[in-house]
Order: sequence, then C-alpha cells, then structure tokens
Amino acid sequence: MAPLEGEYEPSPHEWVRNQVAEYEASGGERANTFADTGLPIIVMTTRGNRSGKLRKTPLMRVEHDGEYALVASDGGAPQHPVWYHNLKADPEAVTIQDGREPFDARVREVVGERRAEWWRLAVAAFPPYAQYQEIAGREIPVLVAARR
Repeated sequence: MAPLEGEYEPSPHEWVRNQVAEYEASGGERANTFADTGLPIIVMTTRGNRSGKLRKTPLMRVEHDGEYALVASDGGAPQHPVWYHNLKADPEAVTIQDGREPFDARVREVVGERRAEWWRLAVAAFPPYAQYQEIAGREIPVLVAARR
C-alpha cells in the first residue's frame, strides 16, 4: 500500500486525470503508454508542497536496475514542472507505480556524470527528451527514485 495518505487532487488536465484513473483501475494493464507512441509510462504520486494534497503524474518509464529516472522536462517548457518542486521539498513523499502495485520511494537529483548516464537512458527510452532539452532554455533536472 502506498504510504502517502491524504486528499487526492486530480490534475487540471483531462488527459492526465483520465490516464491516471484508467492506469490505476487496471493495475497498470491499460493506459500504460504515452499517447500514441506505444512507449511505457509509470504513475508517480507526490504531495503538493503548498497544498499538502496528493498529486499523480504519468511519466515516461525510464528504469535501470530497479531505479527510475524522473525527468523534469515539462515538455521542454522554460520552467520546471510543479512536481519537481514537490519532490525537492520532500524527497521521501513519493510513490511509483510501475504495473500493479505502487511502492514507496526516495528521490535524489543526479548531477554531473551520474546525470549524464541517466540522461542517456532517458533519451533512449523517450527520444523527444533531446529536443525538449534544446528548447527548454534550462538544464532539465533528472531525479532518480529508489525503492525504500
């Protein structure tokens, strides 16, 4: 069972709400890819650093040796996604669902060569990340989630 308890506030974006609901309802058997790409996703749950409410976000599945890269690309936007700030405020208030059961995780932001290694894995899993980096005007943060 996920350790995060509290009120869940669904995303204001309908496609995110729908994907998260279907993914969770099916134990990750449906709505488990990004749009029409066929590329797998995970669902990450964080606690809002201001509201305290639970937030759920589908992210590209970038897994290596049981750890997951959480790429704060926001589609190449000039600012970090809100969930990045949630994780920076509380790096242990996160669950990852990759399939049937969510698990408790702890995140850390990776830098330097470690970031470069994870970035290569991320771009291999989802090639548009490279384009997002070109247009973002910022270095896209990479956090790594490890099972607690």
